[in-house]
Amino acid sequence: MTAWIGAWYPWIKALHVVAVMAWMAGMLYLPRLFVYHAGAKPGSELSETLKIMERRLLRAIINPAMFAAFLFGGLMLAVQDWGQHWLHVKLVLVLAMSALHGFLARWRKDFAADRNTRPARFYRIANEVPTVLLIAIVILVVVKPF
Repeated sequence: MTAWIGAWYPWIKALHVVAVMAWMAGMLYLPRLFVYHAGAKPGSELSETLKIMERRLLRAIINPAMFAAFLFGGLMLAVQDWGQHWLHVKLVLVLAMSALHGFLARWRKDFAADRNTRPARFYRIANEVPTVLLIAIVILVVVKPF
């Protein structure tokens, strides 16, 4: 199996990068939709439009992209040197990003049921979390500081 992964590694890595880019695009956009949704009156045309946009973004882009990122990332992990400490920290940050993904999915359900109780400011702050995690992960992967 590792020989196969080694032979296809550049393709696996390219597909991983594409999947991560799609995942991050959605993770950065969904909280921004929540900012607008928090200010919309429940049942209004804007609220109903945002519900559709949020559902489609999560189900058609964010969820499949995360799955693909994990699939291709997992294949790359099979041939990694596990003694690299940067890799351990990166995986913890990826788990944090995954937890945020779960929170976003939960918040989307709250909006879909008109049960949101958080102000737009909360989602503005939440919108910064994937950016910070993404920056840290990219630095770890490229610079490998330890």
